[in-house]
Amino acid sequence: MHAITVSLPSLPLLRIVPLAACLWAFCLNTAGAESQNANDVFVAFTDHIRQQVQWDKQGFLNASACTEWFYKQLYQKPPREPAEGVAFHATDPATEGILRLAPATSDCHARYPDGLKAAREDFSRTQSSLSLSLTFYEFALVGDRNDDGQYSLTELRDVLESFGLSFDAVVAPAVHLATLNAKFDTVRRSGGLEVLMASMGVLYDNGYRLTVEDRAALNRVME
Repeated sequence: MHAITVSLPSLPLLRIVPLAACLWAFCLNTAGAESQNANDVFVAFTDHIRQQVQWDKQGFLNASACTEWFYKQLYQKPPREPAEGVAFHATDPATEGILRLAPATSDCHARYPDGLKAAREDFSRTQSSLSLSLTFYEFALVGDRNDDGQYSLTELRDVLESFGLSFDAVVAPAVHLATLNAKFDTVRRSGGLEVLMASMGVLYDNGYRLTVEDRAALNRVME
């Protein structure tokens, strides 16, 4: 009767097999994390723009309010003398309006020492800044072609290349996000609406469109 011999893997091989399995699992987890980060580019990019939109809206509203206030100071009729015996109390609507107006008056003078001319110039400037930021937000929304709240690698490539920026799938998504944020900041500071519209045109040429969902998102940020 012949003895049955069973050959076992050598000790080094026994150590390599579980090590390979661990490396494979690590690679899968890393790839999943990178994919998730890529998905976050759209959210982080639109958040960056939306924050600037809020600042621009506040600046525009302030300039608009002060421009209107200076106009009233220049062109309103002189107030009539109050009738004898009439007393104003803190609960009177007229008094409340005066009390609310006093801080605004002081703030407008402090913000615009040159008066109406300076307020009107700032009104025009802040209006342009707000318009550009909103248009850039629209561009970012259009770049999400299927409205799933994230940029696919193809969408991210198209968005970057519409500005003439390079795209590399190997590069970390955070790098591409930083590039997009920097481009927005540069365009906003330079008032480069023509550059932005040209990039929007490139997306449209590639079949991208402003969808119903995009319009709804744009309306929400404008509120």
